Amino acid sequence: MQSNTWKIGIFLFLFSALSFAEEPYSFKGKHFIASYCGCDSSALENVNQLIKTMEYAVTQSGASILNSSAHEFPGNGLTMVFLLSESHASIHTYPEHQACFIDLFTCGDHCSYEKFHESLASYLKPTCVHEKVLIRQEHSVEISNGTLKTSGES
Repeated sequence: MQSNTWKIGIFLFLFSALSFAEEPYSFKGKHFIASYCGCDSSALENVNQLIKTMEYAVTQSGASILNSSAHEFPGNGLTMVFLLSESHASIHTYPEHQACFIDLFTCGDHCSYEKFHESLASYLKPTCVHEKVLIRQEHSVEISNGTLKTSGES
């Protein structure tokens, strides 16, 4: 009977360790999207500095950059995407309108869209920001101007 006791002890130890282990990757994320209007023209048109600022904003969010791709359009317009371990970040500028669209989608809970937004807004100095945050999971939740909506609500 004693020979089975250690087997039961090991089984209970492993079972308890497994039952309290955290899931390494959870099915949830945050998707921050924003339109910046009335941006500083010189900041929008300085493509090299804007690329550096975008990279800084992504790292400030706590995300891990895997790769990036950028394309400059005539008139200093820029489309740029960062491929992240957590998902992606992007910017698309319209210097002729002093405006741009940005987004940051990150899986899990460790990244901060607030720090991403603060870093970009500090550089671009928009006079008007329209932002939305989607909490993405099995049942999506939208945070828009401080209002919470669950999927299915109008």
